[in-house]
Amino acid sequence: MFKGYNGAGLHGDTVALFRRMRRRDVRPNRYTFPLVIKSCTAVRATEEGEQAHGLAIKSGFEGNDFAVPALIDMYSSVGAIGSARSLFDQTTDRDVVLWNTIISGYTRRGDMTAATELFASMPGHDVKPNEATLATVLSACSKLGALRRGRRIHVYAEANGLNTSVCVSNGLIDMYAKCGCIDDAVGVFDAMQRKDLVTWNSMIAGLAMHGRGADALQLFRQMKRAGERPDGITFVGALSACAHIGLVDDGLMHFRSMSEDYKLIPWVEHYGCVVDLLSRAGLLAEAVEFIWRMPMEPDCVIWSALLGACQVHRDVAVAELAMDRLGRLAPGDAANYVVLSNIYGAAGRWKDVARMKRIAREQSTEKTPGGSSIEVDSEVVEFLSSDTRHRQTWKIYWVLEGLTELSKLDELGKQYSILI
Repeated sequence: MFKGYNGAGLHGDTVALFRRMRRRDVRPNRYTFPLVIKSCTAVRATEEGEQAHGLAIKSGFEGNDFAVPALIDMYSSVGAIGSARSLFDQTTDRDVVLWNTIISGYTRRGDMTAATELFASMPGHDVKPNEATLATVLSACSKLGALRRGRRIHVYAEANGLNTSVCVSNGLIDMYAKCGCIDDAVGVFDAMQRKDLVTWNSMIAGLAMHGRGADALQLFRQMKRAGERPDGITFVGALSACAHIGLVDDGLMHFRSMSEDYKLIPWVEHYGCVVDLLSRAGLLAEAVEFIWRMPMEPDCVIWSALLGACQVHRDVAVAELAMDRLGRLAPGDAANYVVLSNIYGAAGRWKDVARMKRIAREQSTEKTPGGSSIEVDSEVVEFLSSDTRHRQTWKIYWVLEGLTELSKLDELGKQYSILI
């Protein structure tokens, strides 16, 4: 019964059956625990999962080859990565599946540094990474911007014959695109003998992200000619490409094609792309009208895109409308107040500028600053907004100030060349 429910994806029924089993004092065997724990993870039944763990210990099955990976996955999926790591460290016979599970747990939690460090320690424990390991760690490298680590994984994949794996190649495309090396991503894509939907989506999104909208749309057409049916993620990439190169009519055509040709219901992300498309083209009134017609509540991303476009096109009225909505949805985001302050400044409304700056300062003191990371000499350095923790802080800010001044001079030079 457990196997049948689990195989059919009826995880709630699996958990309910486990409860009945306990009430009737039926003793589980070594095959019961992995199925129950997997279902507890799927439906986030943490209490029952912990009960299953306790029962496994009492029954002598805690070291079960199948139960331990399931337990690590369960604990990491609910944020209890410490418990997951403790189980991992206590296990003496750790195969590649167990390593993949804990690395995936850290990646899911957002601790990319721990994930990549664990991967680096695998050879020292005589464990050979497989294609699932590489795909997971490449995802971590993408989020960290760890290009050198990603390149080393690429070399390892080629040396061990794993570069022919579709999931590894997809991970490489995503990693190179997000680390700013779009030509390397294209190289991996072109070398692939087999491509799946994820391959096409990753490449289209990568090209769009790098401002190569025409190439992204050409690839989108090539994908359809190859017989690959686009999904919602594909259309996010295609619409983003249209927005970047100002193809309003094409973008609207692709948006309509989703429902008319492919029977896909647009997500909020697709509506956001269309708002961005119209806003970038200066069609702010049309963008607002499109927002009002949305079948779901517009989110912060949509209103922020509209607000950003108002700064470019100097539309105070629409900016105030967008800010009114953002003030309700994300009152603690100081960046929005800074944008509106700049719009007021361009319009000469200095009292409003002062008011927005005051609100932005107040919000900044209350909000936890956003973090980012960059790889420098194979070391991933994390930093926050207005960070002063780095030992070379004064040099960093000195260089940033110099770059700011250079950008001002560059802009002045452009304006001067136009005048003459």
